Amino acid sequence: MTRPRCLLLALGGNAIIPPGGAGTIEEQIAITQKTMGQVAAALDPGTKLVVTHGNGPIVGNIMLRNEAARETIPPMPLDVCGADSQGGLGYMIQQVMWNEFRKAGKAHDVTTIVTRVRVDEDDPAFRLPTKPIGPFYRREAADRLRALRGWQMIEDSGRGYRRVVPSPWPREIVETVAIQALLDRGVVVIAAGGGGIPVVRRADGSLAGIEAVVDKDRTAAVLARAVAADQLVIVTGVDRVAIGFQSPHQQELSVLAVDDARRHLAAGEFPAGSMGPKIEAAIEFVTGGGREAIITSPAALGLALQGKHGTRIVPARASAATSAHA
Repeated sequence: MTRPRCLLLALGGNAIIPPGGAGTIEEQIAITQKTMGQVAAALDPGTKLVVTHGNGPIVGNIMLRNEAARETIPPMPLDVCGADSQGGLGYMIQQVMWNEFRKAGKAHDVTTIVTRVRVDEDDPAFRLPTKPIGPFYRREAADRLRALRGWQMIEDSGRGYRRVVPSPWPREIVETVAIQALLDRGVVVIAAGGGGIPVVRRADGSLAGIEAVVDKDRTAAVLARAVAADQLVIVTGVDRVAIGFQSPHQQELSVLAVDDARRHLAAGEFPAGSMGPKIEAAIEFVTGGGREAIITSPAALGLALQGKHGTRIVPARASAATSAHA
């Protein structure tokens, strides 16, 4: 018997709130409907589907509320803020997906799992926090927060000072067994939103939440491997990956072999703050046994799921021609 295909769909923040968007729940629902309508139309019967998603700027808004109400309501730590964003965004995506599948005549149960991701307590990221989170502060306020709370603060592109936290590498999806059990029952699962809630394992075997943010694309690759997904589809701000991006020599890529992806990554074609983590996640997934990874935009998602658009990251260079001028 042929094993049902398993697809992991990783939604970037711009698949929920585009740059410049107001961020209202009505706007989030409308944008998510466009994305999920394409998924409902393209999904083959029997395909197992896991969806993960970014949580910016939602978790930033939660932290803003923390700061605004801290004299009245005790502020929550970062791991709890991440859990809040998973629940809220997960509910919104779950509701939209259920409705879109029903409209397409492909009724599916859909559920959200608030997901923990184990990281190593001795990960080098804890010695060099780099991930900016939360609101911008004036220098005086940033200095006060350093002194009062021990936060590490950096100046961010001339816009003010922001807190930075570690971004350790994800090692294990704690809820893998529960996610797999639901998939085996035909349930569409939304999991590991925002990269998951980072936890560390203590000496006694217990787990504890930690002040950190895990990269959502890296978590998507770990989750995809954990559930033995065949495809990892990363939805971001461009239709296709390009080399020479925004230069006169820009070249869009329809197929990218893993060795070429590594070479372009080492050459600086995919910056750490944008396409880099997505390419790293795609490489990790494909070299770990996945059939292919696809990177595309929300608008091109439907075509990409049919193999007609996006950039496919594949194991071997011989798979197809590697460029497209679309």
